Amino acid sequence: MASLDDLKKRISSVKSTQKITKAMKMVAAAKLRRAQENAEKGRPYSEKMNNIILNLSSSISDIENAPKLLKGTGQDKTHLCVVMTSDRGLCGGFNSNIIKKAKLFFQKILNENKTLKIITVGSKGYDQLKRQYKDNIVERLSFKDSKNINYFDANKVGMMVIEKFEKDEFDICTIFYNQFKNVITQIPQQQQIIPLKSETKKDEIEDESYEFEPDEDEILSNLLPKNISTQIFKAMLENSASEQGSRMSAMDNATRNAGEMVDKLTIEYNRSRQAAITKELIEIISGAESL
Repeated sequence: MASLDDLKKRISSVKSTQKITKAMKMVAAAKLRRAQENAEKGRPYSEKMNNIILNLSSSISDIENAPKLLKGTGQDKTHLCVVMTSDRGLCGGFNSNIIKKAKLFFQKILNENKTLKIITVGSKGYDQLKRQYKDNIVERLSFKDSKNINYFDANKVGMMVIEKFEKDEFDICTIFYNQFKNVITQIPQQQQIIPLKSETKKDEIEDESYEFEPDEDEILSNLLPKNISTQIFKAMLENSASEQGSRMSAMDNATRNAGEMVDKLTIEYNRSRQAAITKELIEIISGAESL
């Protein structure tokens, strides 16, 4: 059994930890509101841009002359995966869920004897993947010095992906991130951005008709690179909201668990203290009787 001093130190230590987790929960809650608003505002923009590009692509008569970013290389041999995680921990299963989904996709690619290349955005993703897929990681990026998520960081990733595509270093590019649903639920996503692939039903897109000036090919050549950066930016916004929501939930659970542990340790401390007092009383009474 632990001594009274040891129990006292443990209670003090757990209370200090509880104060830290409670403070982190409050900070995450304050950041979550803004991050959630940014993620929700970014969704309609990225979806609309996707729909416009798909509408443009459906009106192209000669697909062979379409921009390469739209039609792809025509092959399916080399896959580039952009895994987007956080740069900080203590956020529950946020990073693990993304990595788990990405690894399932990696295994499928390797089982089909295809080439796998990985770009990690966020230090936690690299830390979890380097042991098993170190030879497949071609680039690692981290934006932990940036105060807020911004389009310039997303554009940096987008330009890197486009540059590799123009050098014929891969055929298909897929991004992995967490979609924010609520504080408790974040849904891991995988989205193919090169060549463009949308989950939107074709019937929903064909209902909208536009007349474009200049030609569709020229507009697409300008829009497609911006769309890649836009989709990456959307994923970064979703990740930011998901990270704060997951951290808030994790710190809330940690604070509650610390409180329960303090209660248990306090009961154990009181019992040990009472046992020590009872033992001393017995010794005093026994000594008095012997006299």
